[in-house]
Amino acid sequence: MLVLVAPGQGAQTPGFLTPWLELPGAADRIAAWSDAIGLDLAHYGTQADADAIRDTAVAQPLLVAAGLLSASALEVTPGAVAGHSVGEITAAAFAGVLDDTAALQLVRKRGLAMAEAAAITQTGMSAMLGGDPETVVPHLEKLGLTPANVNGAGQIVAAGTVEQLAALAEDKPEGVRRVVPLQVAGAFHTRHMAPAVEKLAEAAEALVPADPTVTYVSNKDGQAVETGAEVVSRLVGQVANPVRWDLCMETFQKLGVTALLEVCPGGTLTGLAKRALPGVQTLALKTPDDLDAARELIAEHSAQTA
Repeated sequence: MLVLVAPGQGAQTPGFLTPWLELPGAADRIAAWSDAIGLDLAHYGTQADADAIRDTAVAQPLLVAAGLLSASALEVTPGAVAGHSVGEITAAAFAGVLDDTAALQLVRKRGLAMAEAAAITQTGMSAMLGGDPETVVPHLEKLGLTPANVNGAGQIVAAGTVEQLAALAEDKPEGVRRVVPLQVAGAFHTRHMAPAVEKLAEAAEALVPADPTVTYVSNKDGQAVETGAEVVSRLVGQVANPVRWDLCMETFQKLGVTALLEVCPGGTLTGLAKRALPGVQTLALKTPDDLDAARELIAEHSAQTA
């Protein structure tokens, strides 16, 4: 059983979209999406520097566009789909809940709303490597931080003010080997994003979602969601609630996952899967050079695909 997954913010790097635009029809598709959302995706994906694409309002639509573009180069009907944070919108498109343009219009509004919320207070996120959740989470709460991403495989991401994150760097929880600041511009999936939830809820009212055509696994609790309306409701609420990727991976196991394919810019989620899902084949789409290997993976596991 093949699971198709989409990464979240922080996976982007300067120029990562460049080789993908050489695929037939790719430049035209990116141009059409750019017109639809009022953002030059080709420029930001090929020419902009790291600071420019760190901007939440830019990074989020860029990541969704890259995920959709890379997946379109493959013929794949996965057994399940999921995305990490903003990648949930990419996954919603994979599942047929939203069409590509609607997904990009929603993520554009999400990015703008979250950037606006992040500007209210100086906040950020840091990943902790190692440590037991039963020890790490109370330590974070003591410092006023939120465990915004519980990613499994020994990784929890803390979010809060820059002062709180500085205190964490000086006072690591027991068992944590490293605290790594992330390239994001706010404390996502925390109470600091409450203003963005309201704006996203307004944007969601205009959507006409379809029910998922494949199993859609939600960040909220790792559960499969059966209706398009519930998928959209969860997309709105997740902006200010923790990402439970650990529970998503547990659900993959229960579903009988045998392979996990991560769309562009892949790497983060396959890295977590290698540690948390032993025996599961993984592949990350980084450049079009990875497409042949992806096709082989799909062919090998398609007989088991729901």
